[in-house]
Amino acid sequence: MLSRWSIKPRNWPSWSETEVAEQPPPDIAGALAWARARIEPMAARILLRHVLRCPPARLVAYPEARLTAEDWAAYRALVERRQAGEPVAYLVGEREFFGRSFLVSPAVLIPRPETELLIELALAHLGGCPRPRVLDLGTGSGALAVTLALELDAAEVTAVDLSREALWVAMANAARLGASVSFVHSRWFDALCGERYQLIVANPPYVAANDPHLGQGDLRFEPRSALVAGADGLDDLKTIIAEAPHHLDDDGWLMLEHGYDQAATVRSLLTDAGFTAIRSWTDLAGIERASGGRWPGRP
Repeated sequence: MLSRWSIKPRNWPSWSETEVAEQPPPDIAGALAWARARIEPMAARILLRHVLRCPPARLVAYPEARLTAEDWAAYRALVERRQAGEPVAYLVGEREFFGRSFLVSPAVLIPRPETELLIELALAHLGGCPRPRVLDLGTGSGALAVTLALELDAAEVTAVDLSREALWVAMANAARLGASVSFVHSRWFDALCGERYQLIVANPPYVAANDPHLGQGDLRFEPRSALVAGADGLDDLKTIIAEAPHHLDDDGWLMLEHGYDQAATVRSLLTDAGFTAIRSWTDLAGIERASGGRWPGRP
């Protein structure tokens, strides 16, 4: 006997949540159609794959496979949370970065594709160096530190963060991906007395405190401490640039992600601090997303 899911495919997406809950669980096609009426199609697929613990191909190959009551209830709950704006990465607990899946939680910033630019720059600068020493400041999920440890042969990577909760997430990612990283609880360089590195990378907070974007999209749910850096968004960038020379080898590099409109200011700060070979790099959207320079050392 056909269920109401089959009889009224055009009408049921508009049913109330109570009416939906009273129906037998739908098949995969029906569940996706219901979700797409409420959230983005890609989010609908990702959340259903998460609930069913299945590869993407299963959703296409078996659209008639019926959900269990438990899976249907779990899926509806996730869709409702996504409707409220909660990031998909937090709902499923992971996000891909540089071809690997990283655990994430509301304690860390969600890794973003534009941050992969720092990985590409680091690999270009250190690809031929034996046992390079690398520091990742404000590691968050550990996406930068773990990726560099895996991509750079025999690299000695240190990652610091002020948030203990973030460090737990980063350590979990290092363990599950088999990366050798030293984790330090520290505010920037405070716990790194005397340590020096060939490369320092950072994706620090760089959003102004009154930026209206903080009340939009995923940013509403991400840790404010990982986003905001004073009235103009430059507080942490200034601190890192000022202190980095004390922790860089001669000819070592500092590379920083920053806001879309901060490149010129960051270059000026690097110049004032004594860095050379200063430049900015654009992301895939053509936006100057990272800037850096070489520390020449002192005579």
